[in-house]
Amino acid sequence: MTNRVVRVDHVGTAAEFHAARPEQAAECTEVHVHELTTPALVLGSTQSLDRVDREACAENGIDVVRRRSGGGAVLLTPGEVGWIDVVIPRGAPGWSADIHAPMVWVGEHLAALFDPDGSVLAVHRGRLVETEWSRIICFDGVGAGEVLRGEGKVLGISQRRVRNAARLQCSWYTAYQPGRLVDLLAHPRPSPSELRPVATISAEISRRVPDRLVERLAD
Repeated sequence: MTNRVVRVDHVGTAAEFHAARPEQAAECTEVHVHELTTPALVLGSTQSLDRVDREACAENGIDVVRRRSGGGAVLLTPGEVGWIDVVIPRGAPGWSADIHAPMVWVGEHLAALFDPDGSVLAVHRGRLVETEWSRIICFDGVGAGEVLRGEGKVLGISQRRVRNAARLQCSWYTAYQPGRLVDLLAHPRPSPSELRPVATISAEISRRVPDRLVERLAD
């Protein structure tokens, strides 16, 4: 039996995407593919705006947006990031009462698409790995389901749960300059050299991920 999976494409701003609540009414697995029109610094649900240099963001045309899921800040720049949300209704493949299990499930699927030979990437299945700066910068920590290439983090995942569904927000980079993110933060802030490495995915592979993920989840 196949799992019904729907792809939904969005073109717009990070604020528009985060304002939507597809998990509230999902009746089948949904893969939401986001194409950004403007860059954004996205904060976790509990992060203070005091951690942001709002003047620097305004000068650089960076929207400051808050998501409903937890974690640290992520800089999303059009053409340099892949971003999808996977919505899993209760009872569908991937759903679990264990909040970490859906993250590992989606991380395994995405790792297989990033690395078809299965020889380079690893999915983190253990406890949250924190650093001095991971509560401020998402990609400096490693949580359940997130994907690594050596010490470099490839995939970030945050989760929003409601009674009947889980929404896994997944992002990865095709280009990454940590200094650009650091420059948008208020002091005290790290130097780029203090942050753990981030590994990128080629733009060619990134473009193929949404269609191939829909195919995998529908099997």
